[in-house]
Amino acid sequence: MARYQVVQEYALYFVTFSVVEWLPVFVVEEPCCIVTDSLNFCHRHKHLRINAYVIMPTHLHAILFDEDFDANRLRQTLADLRKYTGRQLTDYCVSYMPACFASTLRDAAGKDRQHRFWQAGTHPEALYTQAFWQQKSDYTHDNPCRKGLVREAPHWRFSSAAYWLEGGESEVILTPVEW
Repeated sequence: MARYQVVQEYALYFVTFSVVEWLPVFVVEEPCCIVTDSLNFCHRHKHLRINAYVIMPTHLHAILFDEDFDANRLRQTLADLRKYTGRQLTDYCVSYMPACFASTLRDAAGKDRQHRFWQAGTHPEALYTQAFWQQKSDYTHDNPCRKGLVREAPHWRFSSAAYWLEGGESEVILTPVEW
């Protein structure tokens, strides 16, 4: 099995989407809402299920799966999600962020496009045991604390930590995982 691919043998994945050149785009509400709204759209219309997530200033992590454990559909949904959010976030950066952000996105583009928002690949890691899932869930929720952005994980707004750890609210429709 290829190490970082969505394959039929596994259902649950930990993914990372990173902004090109680690631009700190997710430091205001609007770009974060583009991502959360898109995740919710994919939940409602593309069978995506999100178990955990965090949006950091330069990247996001998520634990997710397809509702019917369809690996092909999950791959396509992730591709669609990245493509759509990449376009929306690029437009946001061009309109509202410093000019150097737009030029960085242009410089990162390949021959087939004008801009590139996300770094190549999602680095999907199959979560095949409860212990490995717990490790990735903890990593996801603790990320803002490790980076010194908050003292307690539930205090980070764009994360599932408050929902899972304290029964609080989430910006994203979440689905539990049962082992």
